Amino acid sequence: MSKFVAAIDQGTTSTRCMIFNHRGETVSAHQLEHTQIYPQAGWVEHDPLEIWQQTQRVVQGALEKLGGQAQDIAAVGITNQRETTVVWNRKTGKPYYNAIVWQDTRTDRLCAQLGESDGPDRFRAQVGLPLSTYFSGPKLRWLLDNVPGLREDAVRGDALFGNIDAWLLWNLTGGVDGGVHVTDVTNASRTMLMALAGAHWDDEILAAMEIPRAMLPTIRPSSDPAIYGYTLTDGPFGGRIPICGDLGDQQAATVGQTCFAAGEAKNTYGTGCFMLLNTGTDIVPSQHGLLTTTCYKFGDAPTVYALEGSIAISGALVQWLRDNLRMIDAAADIENLAYTVDDNGGIYFVPAFSGLYAPYWRNDARGVIVGLTRFINRGHIARAALEATAFQTREVLDAMQQDAGIELQALKVDGGMVRNELLMQFQADVLGVPVIRPRISETTALGAAYAAGLAVGFWKNTDEMRANWGIDKTWQPAADDTARTKLYAAWKKAVTRTFDWV
Repeated sequence: MSKFVAAIDQGTTSTRCMIFNHRGETVSAHQLEHTQIYPQAGWVEHDPLEIWQQTQRVVQGALEKLGGQAQDIAAVGITNQRETTVVWNRKTGKPYYNAIVWQDTRTDRLCAQLGESDGPDRFRAQVGLPLSTYFSGPKLRWLLDNVPGLREDAVRGDALFGNIDAWLLWNLTGGVDGGVHVTDVTNASRTMLMALAGAHWDDEILAAMEIPRAMLPTIRPSSDPAIYGYTLTDGPFGGRIPICGDLGDQQAATVGQTCFAAGEAKNTYGTGCFMLLNTGTDIVPSQHGLLTTTCYKFGDAPTVYALEGSIAISGALVQWLRDNLRMIDAAADIENLAYTVDDNGGIYFVPAFSGLYAPYWRNDARGVIVGLTRFINRGHIARAALEATAFQTREVLDAMQQDAGIELQALKVDGGMVRNELLMQFQADVLGVPVIRPRISETTALGAAYAAGLAVGFWKNTDEMRANWGIDKTWQPAADDTARTKLYAAWKKAVTRTFDWV
């Protein structure tokens, strides 16, 4: 009997393969970064072929560290950076263009044109999303309009579109030699092309965006006992293993955190910051700037939906301080630098590098640091950078509670930044509720593993997954309410300074 489940976690800055046992514990992992491409201001791209190469390497590396073989793996799940858009030729397997990353803002004018007289909410009733540079549909339209020969190939059915999950699935299952072209409901819900009710490609929106249906993948459940396809014996896994789990990264983290009941929420602190609230089988329209999205679909069970607050820049701000300003040598150094001061010195850092996402959805915003004086030093900037993530999360949580009418009692957190003790304590202070870090913190990859393992019976039900969840640490909010009153009010004022810059 197979002892493990493998997950491929293809993120914004790196790709990793993680292998889990039945208790949800990591038994092996391998991770590699890939190149960030910035052709001009506001444009962000990745090389799909590099991502595929890194995927093969991390799978092989994880298996080598495990000392295992294909027969030890019961199933494979995939989780991925959402909205990042790839188009490739089904006959040659070559991409027509670099992948356009979710952070990219080149479609701002196109989104305004698509809004026409209805504005950014033109398609919100069908898809739960505002017209924004964030989502895949406008990126795909840009590619069709700007890459020579692509539209003609798309009409003929030779050009395929997908988020990164579909690209990896196609390659893992054979590529030009019979690779399957599928995606799951969570990734499809981030394209702006899928109707939430019924989980099907929306003909009206396809017509409005001038996107040929022939290039779209088949939409499947997130955990699919029917199996999407099988890995190849001459592929990176070295054997025939079912691929049957697929979730966008934030939905995968929600599953990994076992937020299976309506009203349960998690927040992931990664390149961006993403809070999801499970709303059960109800599609809850947002009145306060959140996204209504698919949470997951397990087999034939009804689709589960969520409200999401998406923040474009959180961990990416720390990377920016490291790579662009050379203020720190490693991302982990940000905490010690922030600890050199007692507070932010009166400055606020609003990192609207790609505009503002939830709850504002302002493509015209750009980043600012306000309140600068001669007193300010590197420590204050580091502290303000960390505080920006906590303040943005508070804005999302306020909107979420207004939309759902639910008073959150605690917040489950995961992602790379949750090891930052200063940030987690400040987050609890700003929210006024406990912040809880789980014992198993790699929840994004774990969620993909859960989806795949559930499909083949490795885990029999969600109760078995819940039994794996446990608390590592809890941060209680401070009795002093300064962070959630005075400091938060100043943050809200700082945000208004980013508006109408572009």
